[in-house]
Formats: sequence, C-alpha cells, structure tokens
Amino acid sequence: MVQVRVAGVAMDSMGQHVILLKPLDDAPGTGSIVPIWIGAQEATSILVAVEHAVTPRPLAHDLMSVMIQQLQAEVTRVEVTRITDGTFYAEITVVHGDQVLVIDARPSDAIALASRTGAAIWVADAVVEEAGMPDILDEDDAEASVDEFKRFLDEVDPEDFRG
Repeated sequence: MVQVRVAGVAMDSMGQHVILLKPLDDAPGTGSIVPIWIGAQEATSILVAVEHAVTPRPLAHDLMSVMIQQLQAEVTRVEVTRITDGTFYAEITVVHGDQVLVIDARPSDAIALASRTGAAIWVADAVVEEAGMPDILDEDDAEASVDEFKRFLDEVDPEDFRG
C-alpha cells in the first residue's frame, strides 16, 4: 500500500470529474498520480472537504462523519484496494472500541469521508501500477501544469484502465 493525498479534482474532455491521488513521498511533478473518475456530487463533496468550505446544510459525507463521531467510532483509514474490469474498489476502516470494521465503499465516498475525518488514504501497489500515470503537475507553476494536465485528460480514456 502507498499512502496518498488528494492532489486535486479535474475534468476530462467529456466533462467527467477525475480525482487525482498523489503518493505522499513523491515531490510535485515527479513520481505518479492515480486518476479515478467519479461523479459530480462526489467531486463537489471532496472539494468542499479539501478546501474546508462551509455549506449551508451538511452534505451526505458530513452526515456520515457526524454519525460516526456520535457513535463514538473513528474512521482510521481508507484504502483503494483494487481495479476489476475498470472499476475501482475501496474499503473504509472504522474502529469502535475494540471492534474494527472494514466496510466496502466506492473510492469517491471513501475519499470524501477521509477528507472530513483526517483518516489516512492508501492505494494498493497493484492499483498504482495499473492506473498510475506520470505526474506532470508542477505546483510551482500551477497554471501551466493544469493546462498540460487538461491536454493529458483530453487524450486519456477511462476505458484505458479496463483489464
């Protein structure tokens, strides 16, 4: 497993949202980045959490976070565990007392929840190997990097990740 952070959310040429996961140990513009295509609502939810934006009413992932806290449980980690037929799979680990629960989840929901709870986000080595792309984002020159990454997204197809 490789620990990652949310490097950003982008849109491809088809208007689909892509969450970009970057290994913590990789410097900007080096190593790899793992793109995962997600829905618009999930992209919004992740961006709200990452940007610490205030919403007038709680979003679904805010509600999940509050429920977990009220039940005196804790999200300790989320993992993007595998890709099967082009679909990414994830798990959320919740600790309640001495009980450890591992819950199946969509990666977008797991990442949105982790972004709110501060839980570590991990990606299986095999997922990074299969879906990882060279990181072309340079955080020091964000505008040029975003333009270059948009060109990359225009050329890549989610079907490229099908097994």
